[in-house]
Amino acid sequence: MSISVHTNKSALVALQNLNQTQQDLSDVQNRINTGLKIANAKDNAAVWSIAQNQRADIGALGAVKMSLDRASSIAEVSMTAGQSVSDLLVQLKEKVVAAMDTSIDANSRTALDSEFKSILRQIGQITGNSAFDGANLLNGSIPSNIQFLANADANSYITLSTQDMSLGGGIITIPSTSSLATVTLSTQVLADLNLSITNVNQSLGSLGSQAKQITAHADFVSKLSDTLTTGVGNLVDADLAKESARLQALQVQQQLGAQALSIANQSPQIILSLFK
Repeated sequence: MSISVHTNKSALVALQNLNQTQQDLSDVQNRINTGLKIANAKDNAAVWSIAQNQRADIGALGAVKMSLDRASSIAEVSMTAGQSVSDLLVQLKEKVVAAMDTSIDANSRTALDSEFKSILRQIGQITGNSAFDGANLLNGSIPSNIQFLANADANSYITLSTQDMSLGGGIITIPSTSSLATVTLSTQVLADLNLSITNVNQSLGSLGSQAKQITAHADFVSKLSDTLTTGVGNLVDADLAKESARLQALQVQQQLGAQALSIANQSPQIILSLFK
C-alpha cells in the first residue's frame, strides 16, 4: 500500500467506526430517555404500526369502560329506588287490608285513606327522582331500553331495560287516584296491589340480572385493556437493564474509536522522516 498525505485509509475506516459508535450511542440514549425501543416508525415501521393499532383499541376500550360505568350507576340508582318502592308497597298492603275491615269507624277509615294516599305520593316522588346523569328508568320518561357500548368497534351493546313504575302503569297498576273510602274500593285496590308487588319484584330481578351482567362485562373490558397494554409494552418497551450495559460498552468503544482515529491520523508523520 502506497503512503500518501492526501488519502489516509486507516483514518477513514477509524472515522466510519467512530461515527457508527456515535450513532449507536445516540440510539441507546434515546431508548433510555424514552423507555421505548421503538418510539416511532423509523425504528421499526411494522411493529410501530401494530402498536399504534393496539393503542387505538385501548383508547376505545376506555370509552367502553366509561359507558359501562354509566350503565352500572344508572342500574344501581334504579334498583335502590325500586327497592324503596317495593318496601312502600308492603306498607300499603297493611293499610289496604286494615281498610277492608267492615267494623272500623269513619274516622279510622279516613286516617287509613290519608296514610294510603301519602304513601302513594312517596312512590311517585321516588320514581320521579331516581335519575342518574339524566336517565330515569322508572318514571316512563325513556320510551325504550338504553344500550351501552360493549366493544371497541362500537358494534356490540349491553342493554338496560326501562322499568316504568309510574302509578297506574303496567308495573304498578294502582292508579294515583285510588282510595280506601269504602270496603269495595279497598278490595279493588288490594287486587291491584298484589299484582303490583309481583310486578315490581320481577322488575327488580330483571334490573339485578342486567346490573350483574354489566359489572361482569366491565371487569372483562378492564382486564382486556390491561392485557393489550401489556402486549404493547412487550412490543415497544426497552429493556433498560440491557440498555444500561449496552451504554457502558458503547462509551468504551467511543473512547477506543477516538484513540484509533488519533493513531491513524498520525501515520502520515512517517513521511516526514523520509525527507530528513
